[in-house]
Amino acid sequence: MKIAFAASEVFPYAKTGGLADVAGSLPVEISKLGHEVKVFMPKYNIFGEVENGLHYQWDIGGIPIRINGNVHSVHVHTAKLPGSNVEIYFVDCPYYFHRFRVYTNDPDEDERFILFSKGIIEILQRIQWAPDIIHCNDWQTGLIPLLLKENYSWDRMFDKTATVFTIHNISYQGRFAKETFHKAEIDYKHLIHGGIGEYEDGVNFIKTAIFTSDIINTVSETYAKELLLPEYGCGMENYLVSRGKDFYGILNGVDYNIWNPETDSLIPHHFSINNMSGKIKNKKFLLEHLKLPFNENTPVIGIVSRMVAQKGFDIIGYIISQLMELPAQWVILGSGLKKYEELIQQISTAFPDKVYAYIGFNDELSHLIEAGADIFLMPSLFEPCGLNQIYSLRYGTVPVVRKTGGLADTVLDWNEYLAQGKEIGTGYSFVDYSGYTLLQTINRAIHDFRLKDVWKKIQHNGMSKDYSWRLSAEKYIQLYKKAVDRPPYSQKI
Repeated sequence: MKIAFAASEVFPYAKTGGLADVAGSLPVEISKLGHEVKVFMPKYNIFGEVENGLHYQWDIGGIPIRINGNVHSVHVHTAKLPGSNVEIYFVDCPYYFHRFRVYTNDPDEDERFILFSKGIIEILQRIQWAPDIIHCNDWQTGLIPLLLKENYSWDRMFDKTATVFTIHNISYQGRFAKETFHKAEIDYKHLIHGGIGEYEDGVNFIKTAIFTSDIINTVSETYAKELLLPEYGCGMENYLVSRGKDFYGILNGVDYNIWNPETDSLIPHHFSINNMSGKIKNKKFLLEHLKLPFNENTPVIGIVSRMVAQKGFDIIGYIISQLMELPAQWVILGSGLKKYEELIQQISTAFPDKVYAYIGFNDELSHLIEAGADIFLMPSLFEPCGLNQIYSLRYGTVPVVRKTGGLADTVLDWNEYLAQGKEIGTGYSFVDYSGYTLLQTINRAIHDFRLKDVWKKIQHNGMSKDYSWRLSAEKYIQLYKKAVDRPPYSQKI
């Protein structure tokens, strides 16, 4: 099959979240399965052309694209995704994308991604490459299925092209004023009450994609179930219920070429499931590196996260005094809301022998935490997939998570399964979103940390799990086949 993969961010060129990791890894794995993939993303000015191997496509030249009545000239650069033969096409329009940020709060944020969406289709026309699938990701590409069905329906090249739309986080929907459809030259009939793009008297990109894509999916099986419920669906639940037979959950994978304790270039001591001696050495290195006292029998709890309520920092804040009384040390890396950054800085100052905090991003430290911590904390209110808990499993760092989304799909609670006579748990989880339950769950982990044989069993169970991208890629191929083989979804448009 031929697959065009559209995403607003792709690692290693631009990254603000998990979407970039997916867009940088999944197309490569799909290609390895024998399919032809081309990736499309905007050409931001946050990465250089020369060092990333970009080439200007002279044979395509400037493409005129009209947005809000104004014509912009779009140019194309290409490269290969690192370590692969997968081509990536960069949609270049300095007027919209040279802002030193991937996303903005600028008044023309809608126009930026209208142009990106139209640019993808126009590039496909000029290179005369008719994909079997256009795989759209999140709201920034949510108009592509409708544009194909209406604005570009005259081009017979796309007659057999199906669309798959992946929701990475339903919280971000692409909500704009009614004028947005005028800017995109989309028929206003879609904005009448109950129209496919209308939501609360404005335009909603995700709703538009839900009603115009052939297949919809999200990034874990549990999150797919949660999105059908009002408490998680963010207003989209009824629309997803109406597309239930076309809505799927596929867990994201991880790149074990990067996150592997046997080969990780950012950790000082390598180790494996068969030889764990490097684990304690990494713990010692981490603590000494951060000027914390080392004690083999004191568990180190790691956090690598955005410091926002969604990631559980509100309930952490509620019980911070009790957490500081626990016989444990803390290494915390991340940034986010000022009030949570200040809270973490305050406890690191008040408890210099128990807490180390780094406010910001530090890739090396994130690897050192995964390799050197004993426990990894991820108490999210909701988590579409999550990656750090999967990294933790491979590094023998036992995750403590809330039982939601991808966390529920990847972390098996030790006590829950032990009660059934099964020693298959890989971590600890809780359901009730409260500081009290979080504290209880951390205490369970600390208790079992002292039981060395139990702890080794939990570590071994986690390290045995395979969440590689290949397994996810195979499921996406099946999804693509469903989209191609089924009759086109024909919501009245």
